[in-house]
Parts: sequence; C-alpha cells; structure tokens
Amino acid sequence: MIEKPPVIRSLTKSVISILNNPVYRLAIEEINSRYLYWDKVKYKVPNGLNEDDFWAAVKFLRQGKSLVFAKRVFTFTETNSMQRMLYEFDLNSGKALLPSCTIPEKGRNYFVLSSVAEEAIASSKIEGAVTTREQAKEMILTQSKPKDKSQKMIANNYEAIEYIRESRTEALSKDFILEIHRRITEGTLTNKEYEGKFRDSNNIFVVDNVSGDIVHIPPDFADIENCIDSICDFANNDEPEFIHPVIKAIIIHFMLSYLHPFVDGNGRTARSLFYWYMLKKGYSITEFLAISRNIYKTKGQYEKAFIYTELDNGDLGYFIQYNLEALQKSFDDLKEYLNRKQKEENSILEFMVTDGINERQARIMKLYKDKPNSIYTAKELVSFLGVTEKTVRTDLESLVKCGLLERIHKNRRLVGYTVSVSPTSKTK
Repeated sequence: MIEKPPVIRSLTKSVISILNNPVYRLAIEEINSRYLYWDKVKYKVPNGLNEDDFWAAVKFLRQGKSLVFAKRVFTFTETNSMQRMLYEFDLNSGKALLPSCTIPEKGRNYFVLSSVAEEAIASSKIEGAVTTREQAKEMILTQSKPKDKSQKMIANNYEAIEYIRESRTEALSKDFILEIHRRITEGTLTNKEYEGKFRDSNNIFVVDNVSGDIVHIPPDFADIENCIDSICDFANNDEPEFIHPVIKAIIIHFMLSYLHPFVDGNGRTARSLFYWYMLKKGYSITEFLAISRNIYKTKGQYEKAFIYTELDNGDLGYFIQYNLEALQKSFDDLKEYLNRKQKEENSILEFMVTDGINERQARIMKLYKDKPNSIYTAKELVSFLGVTEKTVRTDLESLVKCGLLERIHKNRRLVGYTVSVSPTSKTK
C-alpha cells in the first residue's frame, strides 16, 4: 500500500520559518519541479526538520487552481517544470517539425496509419491485451480479421481512433462518449449489453493488481450522467482562469478514469478523449505520437499517478506531471523515428534507381526486404499504399514481370505475392 501523506491542519510558525529559509525553499522548489509524492519527499526532509512541517511547506507552495467535479474539489499547480515542458511542446510541435516536411506527401498516409496503429496497440495492452506488437501491427496494416479477444481489442481501438480523427471538430457530448466506448468494446465484453452504455450499479472498484487492495471507489452510478455533463462542459467551454489546452486534455483523461462510468473499457475511452481533445485544439502532431506506448512502458508510474491524486486530496499535479513527461518522451521518440524514416526514404529511392520502378513499387519492395519470407495479397497492401486494390494489383503484377516477385496461389481464388526465389530485374 502507498502511504498516505501527513494531514495538514494549519500553517504554523515552524512551517512559515521553513518557507522563509532560502535553503529549505530551494529544496522544496526542486521537489515541486518533479511534483514528488510523500513517499519520496519524506526521504528528502532536511536534518533537524519535522517531517509533517516540511510536507506542509511543500504543499503550501502547491496551492493553485481548483476544480469541482463529482462533488469533490480537485486542485493542481502549474510548476516551472510543467510550464517549461508545455512551452517546448508548443514551440516544437509546429509545422517546422511535422512529418510532411520530412517525409514525402505520398508516404504520409502510411506514416499516420502506422502511428495510429502503435497508439491502438499500446492503449489496449495497458488494459490487458496479450499479443506481440509485430502481430498486432501487421493485422491492422493488412486489414486482417482479429484472431482472438486481444486482437479484437486492438482492432476496436484503432477504429475508434480513426473515428475520433474524423470527429475532431465535434463538441464533446454524452452520445459522443458512448459511441467511442461502443466502438472500443464491441465484441469484447462478457455482456454485450454494456457496449456503449453506462454502468448501472456500484459493483465496480479499481483494485491494485499486486496487493488486491481497493485503491479507488468510483462515484455513485446515479451521478454518472451529471458528471459526464460536467466533463463535457469543461471540455467545450473556457474556464474563467485560463488552463493550457494540453493540461485540459490530461484532466479530461483523469476525470473520465476517476468517474469510471463503464463496466469495462474506461482507460481506453479516457485515453481516446485525450487524443480527441488534443486534435480538436489544433495539435495535429498528436496523430504521429504514440503516447500510450510510453505509458505502457511505465505502467506502474501511470497507475501511481492516479493513486497519488486520490490519496493527496485530489491533487491533479501528479497525473499532469506524469503525462507531460510521457508526452515529452513521445515527442523525442517521434524525432528519432523521423531520422530513421528519412533513411528509409533514401533506401526506397535506391530501389527506384536500380530497378527502374515507381515509388509505390519501391515501397512494396522495401516491405519485402524487411520481411523477405512474407506473402501479401493485393488487398492486404491497400492501407499500406493508400490506393485502390486494383492499383495495388497492377503494381504487384508489374513487379512479377520485372522478376522481382512471384505469384503464390493461396487457394482457388486468392493470389499472394512473395519475393522471387531468383530475382532478376528485367527493367532497364
């Protein structure tokens, strides 16, 4: 169990003396720059100071904005660290770094497709989907039918994100949230009646997977619709005191998870709403950021960020700090990916030069180079190339004539294509 922080009753003289001491003040600012919880702060208390007094001083400097939701007051403070991360994200997420400026427009469709697939896979794996990233991604990119519940969860998540991308200009509403949940959970719940429907009981608890202890009891199911209205109002309207859009997106993510309005699929729906709000507010770069992949890698910290907020009187700062760091890491991953992608584009150009083939055909050959034993049908490459099945088949047949690919009959009707055993280019 995570230890609860000391109860703060009043601002005593000893607390004030800590705040007025430059050395102690500097130590507190360092703690708050990382928004550390009590379980770490207690080991950073300077010698000779009372732990409770030092914690009270830390919390005093975290007094900031407050929000009322589900009959509970939530607070958060925008620290210097948060403001720096927000500034750098706003500065660097402009057009100068968008993939369209680095990757040819013809390859952009597949790039977006790949990023959305990564987001869908990771968000589902956070909730227990069991499959390899390679298998899941190939299923999405080739539009194959899911083989089990885990793959169905991922396919649903992918389709829900596609729906969100198309609906980025819509206002948030109860029906919109229910539709996202329906798409996310279709065919994966024990009881199909709960797809796209709020829970109708209080038999839902958030439990620690290790200890089995209850760490969160969601609000009463009778209050769900009113709480959803509050979330929608928060998303659709500006507050009297400005809240940065990225922080608002994170708070929407938290509030939906806190409310836990569904029997299952709460986390995936909450992360989808974060994705939607970021796109709605003009952060188009979100399409290229697999944020859930970094959350999945640090799932323990993600879960703790929820618990810290719960135990520390609704202080959202822990959850905001964690998600901003995950966002920053995702952006760093994107820049690395762009560098690799540029090298791949150069490799594709080499195919075009040596074999005299067009760009789509070069991309097909690059795919086979990465997976030489693969067999693809024309239909499976439609999403990969972003063209019609007829056009894909024409490209494949042209590569067969060049001696680079050969046909393999999967059955009487289905024809697949694989790398020629003895490829000899017939082009000049």
